[in-house]
Amino acid sequence: MVASANGHAQAPELLVLGGGGVLGEAWMAATLAGVQEAGGFDARGCGGYIGTSAGSIVAAGLAGGMAPRERLKQIEREPVRVRAQRAGPEPALAQALELLAGVGRAATAAAAAPAIALGLRFAEPAGALLRRTALARMRAGRWSLAELGRAIDRLGLSWDGRLLIAAVDVASGRRVMFGAGGAREASVSQAVQASCAIPGICRPVRIGERTYVDGGVWSPTNMDAAGVGRGAQVLCLNPTGSLRAPPLPVGMLAAVSRSLAAGEALALRRRGARVTVVNPDRTSSLAMGASLLDSGPRPDVIAAGLAQGHRLAAALAQQRV
Repeated sequence: MVASANGHAQAPELLVLGGGGVLGEAWMAATLAGVQEAGGFDARGCGGYIGTSAGSIVAAGLAGGMAPRERLKQIEREPVRVRAQRAGPEPALAQALELLAGVGRAATAAAAAPAIALGLRFAEPAGALLRRTALARMRAGRWSLAELGRAIDRLGLSWDGRLLIAAVDVASGRRVMFGAGGAREASVSQAVQASCAIPGICRPVRIGERTYVDGGVWSPTNMDAAGVGRGAQVLCLNPTGSLRAPPLPVGMLAAVSRSLAAGEALALRRRGARVTVVNPDRTSSLAMGASLLDSGPRPDVIAAGLAQGHRLAAALAQQRV
């Protein structure tokens, strides 16, 4: 990272915020708040954002001028929605994780190819077919995202070229990056709802004649969609990258998430970008546990994220040139 005039680190050109449920959102907001409070960058000053699922909520807030600490205050006031008593994720979430793990293995194989920057593109047709087939077999979720949509509407956002939000078209199985040139028209609110529509848990989101689900079905971070070039600074927060294992399929998801993020980061580095991928550290991972939709541990996750953000600010300061 580069030093700004006041001695603090300048915000990266691109901030990539991955999927991770209610706890992943809390961890990302807390980590970014911790970075800022420790003398690091203000995440509202990034040149661009890529948001996937929970990351799309954080990205939209930042693009709308909401400070990470301000979002944390809102999160802390939100009621606990799920307080799971069992050790593993609920059946619908397990089904969604198995879907991601299954399609992720195919993408990971492509990401490991020598020509990785091209391999990710070559894997798209097969990946779309696999996702389309898997999504057709999954039952529709019932959790409405209308309340989330109203919250995003209150930000008053419009597409200004900084924000990209990932979702998956159910009929084609392909990824759509809302906010990018050539993407179907949608409001920012609609795009965020689509990106957060976890298969089997949330209702798919219909925009025009198409139906969309969670962008995490394609990739936990969708970092490879970044249009960055040589010298660009990219910071990626990947909440699912350090989930505790076992139980399965959560442990499998963590391995797939780390592999995909590493492959996508390498693709950007081959274009000359400087990429830092941050997964939850051990304390954050233990606080998050196995169910990212269980908001019960949220206070512990926020505390761990703030502490990790403080350490991350120091680490990023070492990268200044």
